[in-house]
Amino acid sequence: MFLTIPDLLTAAEVAAIQQAARSMPFGDGRATAGRYAQAVKANDQASPSPALDALNEKVSGALTRHSVFASAVRPRVMTRLILSRYGQGQTYGSHVDDALMQGLRTDVSFTLFLSDPDTYDGGELVVQDTLEDRAIRLTPGGLVIYPSSSLHRVAPVTRGTRLAVVGWAQSWVRSAEQREILFDLDRSIVALDAGELRETLLKTRSNLLRMWAAY
Repeated sequence: MFLTIPDLLTAAEVAAIQQAARSMPFGDGRATAGRYAQAVKANDQASPSPALDALNEKVSGALTRHSVFASAVRPRVMTRLILSRYGQGQTYGSHVDDALMQGLRTDVSFTLFLSDPDTYDGGELVVQDTLEDRAIRLTPGGLVIYPSSSLHRVAPVTRGTRLAVVGWAQSWVRSAEQREILFDLDRSIVALDAGELRETLLKTRSNLLRMWAAY
């Protein structure tokens, strides 16, 4: 399932992260790439630091508190987040994310955009599916969720700097199809007024989750 959350972070939160990133040390992004991805990856990633720890805590908290993210992903555990930076000429060629990262299975990938799209050219996240390539550039604080199993790339940046946070989640519900059914039920419940139909949907959602949850 592809999904965007345009307002994961507020403008003030984005500004604070942008300011903190200016003083963070960065290293070669290939250090965290898998064997085959290293050949097509050319970006910078923030090196470990107290400032990066604070950033990770802020973003992770925003993710876990957001009801749409929780409903779509149903995260059991998430990887440590990565702050990535692409300058002019940098890119990340077509690749699929590693199936296992930091001791967990990657079910869902997500990218949090932090740079104003007017300040850079290129740098689209391009996710491939059977019908077309989806090119995604969101405003600062916007998040896109996509299957970790998909081929995707970051188009070359031709002007400015693209700053983003990327991460992966292992879901309580391994099947993407089952997660989408549960997500649709959640949205239906929210849209309905209280009543018998609402209670039936709540019952169905709970029973499906009880059958499918990997616990």
